[in-house]
Amino acid sequence: MRLHFHGACRAVTGSCFLIESGEHKVLVDCGMVQGSKTERELNYRAFPFLAASIDAMILTHAHIDHSGLVPKLTKHGFSGPIYATGATVDLCSIMLPDSGHIQEMEVQQLNRRNSQRGRKEVEAIYTVNDATASLTQFRPVAYCEWIQITDHIRARYWNAGHLLGSASVEVEVTEPSAQPETTRLLFSGDIGPDYKLLEDEPEAPTEIDHLICESTYGDTDRLEITEEIRRKTLLAEITAAQHRKGALLIPSFAVERTQELLVDIVALIETGALPACPIFIDSPLASKASAVFAKHASEFKNGAALMRAMNSHYVRFTETSEQSKAISKIGGFHIIISASGMCEAGRIRHHLKDWLWRTDGTILLVGYQANGTLGRILQEGTHRVRMMGSEIEVKAHISTMDVYSGHADAPELLRWIKQRGTIKGSIFLVHGEEAAFTALADALARSMPQASVVIPNLDDVFDLADGHSRLATSETPARLTPEHLGRIDWNNDLSKLVLDLNEAIGKLPDSNSRAKMIRRLRRTLEDAG
Repeated sequence: MRLHFHGACRAVTGSCFLIESGEHKVLVDCGMVQGSKTERELNYRAFPFLAASIDAMILTHAHIDHSGLVPKLTKHGFSGPIYATGATVDLCSIMLPDSGHIQEMEVQQLNRRNSQRGRKEVEAIYTVNDATASLTQFRPVAYCEWIQITDHIRARYWNAGHLLGSASVEVEVTEPSAQPETTRLLFSGDIGPDYKLLEDEPEAPTEIDHLICESTYGDTDRLEITEEIRRKTLLAEITAAQHRKGALLIPSFAVERTQELLVDIVALIETGALPACPIFIDSPLASKASAVFAKHASEFKNGAALMRAMNSHYVRFTETSEQSKAISKIGGFHIIISASGMCEAGRIRHHLKDWLWRTDGTILLVGYQANGTLGRILQEGTHRVRMMGSEIEVKAHISTMDVYSGHADAPELLRWIKQRGTIKGSIFLVHGEEAAFTALADALARSMPQASVVIPNLDDVFDLADGHSRLATSETPARLTPEHLGRIDWNNDLSKLVLDLNEAIGKLPDSNSRAKMIRRLRRTLEDAG
């Protein structure tokens, strides 16, 4: 039996793991990679396996970094079933076509620029039609019920408390032999925190052989956050933005994070703590997701509050691009919640272009910002950015608030792992950047010294036998080495260099000194060539 790590290794996104037992191959997640340009290019490259050779797929939840390459998988020959909870199936039915639409639009814009620059055109990873076609292969499953995946592999879903329909998945592999050996794996998916507004606390089985566990916030210890603390923190941020009198932009994941924010903002207005103001949900996906959340309202612990917030007359959902553009004409304080949460795609980029250069604007980051993304660059205090073909000076107030995270922090992750009891084999830490997985590994070494903790590299393969794991020789080289994962890359450095050059040349006193600087730079380029 072998376990292949084809994503979310030494980085947060791109979840993709392959279980190989005899002639059977089962994929766990097939997510899109976010982060630096070097990492995102993995989305366009060939899979490190034959899509047609996969028998079945297990999907932990609908977030695009776990599900986003499913249409590419089916487009390239995968024809087996895709198992997911009913809510995940419903969310994927809107999220995957939306992802296909975004890719078509972005490639169309890129090819227009490429034509102007004399460069080759590129092809979208997949289209809306590809995404829609992949939905026919989804099969809904219930929590806590065993399902047979292949002749020798079965799985059971447990509520992960991260997102509507999210799951940790227990996989049992029984290898046929004279003395059959059964190996139990647990894929954590994304583990929710204790204080999630809409979700119950995560559940999972005990006594497993190997654990594949996320480590996104493995180096973070948040203070305990109650509903009162969460709303008080949000109120302070909104009130500060109100005083600046411009728009408050909240880049947010369209699914669940947006709905959680709505519940609290509307509650603050209804209690009189916050003056009434227009709230724009500028995301067609968020509008569609809200309909799915309404369908599953009874599954949430605050379902009634969710429905009241989504139907509030303070809230306006925009559908068309014309409605989105019209928001920029609105004066006075207003709130815009728009995707994507890391500022890498979608309508939020147009709003950022409108407001980043204005001192009366506020950008509130409420989710994890992967290294190399525009969200992380803003979070780290840059003074100038290049986006959508423009160079923009950042004058807006940039703020970060971590009280809406959908991920468990370090103490919560450690407690969740310890609750699994004795783990006979290895704990593989995935879905984390270096500081996070290193801190969690150190904490595990102190509190569970008997545990075998492994940090896999991208495309590593492990033999699993007799309760042990052993790194195997891979048939193909790794697509990216560790130094290229979870970090800024040459493209980030180039963008910063261009900004710094423009700023430095602009500060020179006259045309002669600028021309001299440019000649020196040109000589340096010629010498390098």
